Amino acid sequence: MHAPPVQRLITELGKLPGIGQRTAQRLAFHILRADLEDATALADAIREVKEKIRLCEVCFNLADEPRCRICQDERRDTTLICVIEEPGDISPIERTHEYRGRYHVLGGALSPIDGIDPEDLKLSELYARVTATDPAISEVVVATNPTTTGEATALHIASVLRERAPQVTVTRLASGLPVGSDLEYADEVTLGKALTGRRAL
Repeated sequence: MHAPPVQRLITELGKLPGIGQRTAQRLAFHILRADLEDATALADAIREVKEKIRLCEVCFNLADEPRCRICQDERRDTTLICVIEEPGDISPIERTHEYRGRYHVLGGALSPIDGIDPEDLKLSELYARVTATDPAISEVVVATNPTTTGEATALHIASVLRERAPQVTVTRLASGLPVGSDLEYADEVTLGKALTGRRAL
């Protein structure tokens, strides 16, 4: 049996996704062996991210200012919006260097069985952005994950936009991504091909 502070650390680490009891214990002992400076730096980084990070007021990406760095970048194509499920999906798309538009983070995917309905996601904000005239949106790339919930979300978005903004082209990432996987784990080449060959919904 471990001392209560050690057990508490193991318990908290075990709450992280993909971290089992044994890995949590290994991480806890690693932290115990680390210099006080390194351990404090980790604790400070966690505290800082919780205090300073919020959602971008435009696209709902993670930001430390009212607008994220992508929304502030004047060189980005303002007529193009890429719709993704989570902020973590931006990095793999950016690494392809194939996309120069803006983003819209939904905060998940539709899943009625899990109680996630359209009003639980940033869908109304997406539709408001697409129907606004400044900037006029020409294309919405739906890059939700190639899972059952991701596909259902993509079809829902396409259906609503066909009705509300028929002048806007709605595309979906092409094949090349393994079905059932998450964007976060896709390699740059596969994701780049999927972006280049995106298709209309």
